[in-house]
Amino acid sequence: MLSKMIPGTNIEYQNNNDAFSVLKPMIAITGGFSLGQICKITGLQASTIQNWVKRSFVPHPEKKKYYERHLSRILLISALRDCMNIEDIGELMQLINGDTDDESDDIISEENLYDYFCKAVRNLDAQSLNDESIERTIITILEHEEGLTKEKLTMALKVMVYAYISGRCLERIALNLNRLRGENNEKKD
Repeated sequence: MLSKMIPGTNIEYQNNNDAFSVLKPMIAITGGFSLGQICKITGLQASTIQNWVKRSFVPHPEKKKYYERHLSRILLISALRDCMNIEDIGELMQLINGDTDDESDDIISEENLYDYFCKAVRNLDAQSLNDESIERTIITILEHEEGLTKEKLTMALKVMVYAYISGRCLERIALNLNRLRGENNEKKD
């Protein structure tokens, strides 16, 4: 949300295609990505990705190559890690698709899950929650202020608005993750 970058990457959206459709041909051409290539795409450190693999948040690479399933999971984790802790992200992924190295228990492919996530984020971008609309709202509120005070207040209020929105989002994350945990526990009983 509020970004022109494909979530979890350093790559800008080029058109309205599914986000993963930009990456899939690259995987095919290269015969799978190396760890270094994944790091360039995501901006993540190799040690971070290796840690996620070691902790079973990401499937183990196949002969040191990362394919669609690996990359999708890495991108999802990368996109979510600013507002969720890694254990909750790992649990969320496990609740959706079970064991990272076993595709037979998946309810959706990692690539489709990632694309759906990107579409949801992109749709939010198209609505009123963007930098310009927030700034316009703040400027309207501060129309009687002048000079540097107005500029400083605008920036401070933008920070406050984003923090508030993030806080509400964190509350919704916790609520929905707990609901998902409850549904998962009901199915086990």
